[in-house]
Parts: sequence; structure tokens; C-alpha cells
Amino acid sequence: MKIIVLGAGVVGVTTAWYLAEQGHEVEVVDRQPGVALETSFANAGQVSPGYSTPWAMPGLPLKAMRWMLSKHSPLVIRPEAASLPMARFVTQLLANCTSKSYDINKGRMLRIAEYSRDCLTALRQLTGIQYDGSQNGLIQLFRTQKQVDHAHEDMRLLSESNIPHELLDVSGILKYEPGLAGARQRLAGGLRLPGDEAGDAYLFTKRLAEMAAEKGVTFRFHTQIEAVEAAADNIYGIRTSAGRLTADAYVMALGSYSPRLLKPIELDLPVYPVKGYSLTAPITDESRVPLSTVNDETYKVAITRLGDRIRIGGTAELAGWRLRLSEDRRETLELSFSEMFGGADLSHARYWTGLRPCTPDGTPIVGPAGRYGNLWLNTGHGTLGWTMACGSGKLLADRISGRRTEIPALDLSLDRYAA
Repeated sequence: MKIIVLGAGVVGVTTAWYLAEQGHEVEVVDRQPGVALETSFANAGQVSPGYSTPWAMPGLPLKAMRWMLSKHSPLVIRPEAASLPMARFVTQLLANCTSKSYDINKGRMLRIAEYSRDCLTALRQLTGIQYDGSQNGLIQLFRTQKQVDHAHEDMRLLSESNIPHELLDVSGILKYEPGLAGARQRLAGGLRLPGDEAGDAYLFTKRLAEMAAEKGVTFRFHTQIEAVEAAADNIYGIRTSAGRLTADAYVMALGSYSPRLLKPIELDLPVYPVKGYSLTAPITDESRVPLSTVNDETYKVAITRLGDRIRIGGTAELAGWRLRLSEDRRETLELSFSEMFGGADLSHARYWTGLRPCTPDGTPIVGPAGRYGNLWLNTGHGTLGWTMACGSGKLLADRISGRRTEIPALDLSLDRYAA
């Protein structure tokens, strides 16, 4: 079967890889000159199934109100970018801020994220792919006892999902991350997730694309996707700047831009772009940087070791599809890193921003596209596209091929919103 994958980010390329592995003829289309040049380019670098948590949780509305008063808030809403899509996303997000919804959504996210980590492990063993990866776990850092107390609820859900974890005191944290010794007085505890990993999503995607091309996958770059052409219950073509492209089936993996292409064919996709930022800086002192990856719970900032570089990523900004770099967000990233570590040259850091495709319930949309029988969706991964890429790619390839999926998949599809 010939399949066109729309989007050459980490999700699109992993989907293409698994489809090619199952014998399909695959073509990947993207407007950029190469793979992983948008949201996948400089994300936080974490493969963090244990940290897969929906933003919509009990207590979020009050937290958000307090954050709005803070200069270094992990959440920023730009009023000048207010729109109906933003209002709808926020409304649906708040509707998911119940204990029942949180348990359901976190359970789904943990399921796909854990499966994805296993798929990545298998892929690494099969191909030997290298991407500045490490498999040394993740530590969520708590600065207050209140944060430690709140961690027990997440630990309950981790236990129910049989995900290894341990609550650490400050000495326990320093055992795994001695580079935090200078921040000892700022720490109250930490939650360690030994099964979590780190790695450069851009390097991974680039090298997997090269291997996919060897399997026969065709990559069509510099190609603007203009419209999806649809009949009553079928897609019959994609209109692009290179002409009309046709296939037997189509996969929408365009992240935050997916809803824009699907709206004209009356397919309503609850995905909104939440802007994130990162700094990538060279290491100057090995003794004052992380060995693996940590998350600063106070600022919601991830600090990750990628070979001889440090990636500092985080913040959530609601600003539509605008890609302007905001200096106040850089200050927050630098503050979090400087208070915890210090062994990197931030003056020579590369500052970057990207749009995370977020759903109101935090779970990606992986599965068929409603009434269109030959259109499939793989989008809405939010901050966890790198974490969930291999699992959602393998899952979708199995569904397209008519194979039995290795984990339950029906509640990951768009149909869950119909209820």
C-alpha cells in the first residue's frame, strides 16, 4: 500500500520507519529543507514516560492564577494573541481538571509513553542508532516540602502502572546527581524515575530518516502542503506546491498545524500550539552539570545532558502560532539552571522556540480520522512528542496494516472526544 506521511518531525519520521518496516511504500512530505527542523529540533531532550503527566489536574486553576503574578511563571498567556481556538483550548483544559479525568488521562499517557520507551529500546538494539542518548533515569527536583507531599499522588498512579520510582532525600539526589551539590540548600527532595532516558531528538530523527531512506522511504522536502482533498468519506489527494500527490492512505503528523489543514474538510481537531523554549549551551565544568536529566518542579524547567552540551527547556506560552523569541522566557530558563547547576556557558547558548501540539486532556491523538477511511492521525503529543514518538508510530503502523496492536489503542483515537 502507498502511504503519504504529512510532516517530517520525530513523529512523522518514526511513523514512516515502522510503515516501511511493514512493507508499505512510504513518502514523507514537509515544507522544510530537512527533517526535524521545527518542534523536534531543540526540545528538552527527555524521553520521560514516568514524567508523563497531563497539565489538566486538580488545583491547576488556582496554580495558574498564582503563576500569573510571578515574573518567572511556568505559564504565560499573551493577551494580544487571544482567539477562539485559545479560548476553546483553555475551556476544555479546565474541564479536565478533575480527579477522575486526571487519573484517566495520566493512565493513557503512561501507557503510550512506557510502550514508546520499549519501542525505542528495541529500535536502538536493532539498528545501533546513536543520538547523544543516555539511559540513567530522571529526577524531579522539589524545592519545598509541599511539592514533596504532592508527589505522593503521582507515586500512587506510578505504582498502579507498575512504573519503578523512588522518593529521594537530598543526600539521595546528590548520589545520582553530584553536580547539584552547590544547590543543596535549595532542595527538599526528589522523585527519581530510573526508567526514563534522554537524547537529542533532532539527531535521532535525522539518523532514523537516513535509515528509512535506505529502506525505500521517499522524502519530499521544500514542499508546502496547501490542502487535503476529500470526498464524502475518503481522501483522494493532497494539494502541494509541487503538484497534487496521491496515495492509498494518508497520515497527518503536522503537529500544531494539523487542525488548520483538516478544518476545511470539516474535521475538528482539538489541538492547540503551546509555545516552548530552550537553551543549548556548551559544558564548561563537568562537575557542575547533570549526569543525566532533571526537572525543576518550581519553574517546570528540564535540564538535560546531551553529550558535551546542556539543553535547558521549558515554559508554556499561549500565543497562537507566533514564533517570536521572548527574552523574559530566556531569563526563566537561565535562572533555573543557574540556581541548580552552573557548569555551562549560557552566554554562548543557542536560544530556540517551538510549538508543542497540545490536546486538552494531554493524550495524543493516534488512530483513524473519523469518517475518512483512509486518513490517519498521529498528532497532539504536547511536550512529549520525543517521549511518545516510537510508540505512537509503531501503534499507528500496526493499525494501518490491520495488525493487532501491542497495547490498547481505541481510547487514543479522535473518537474519545465525540463522547
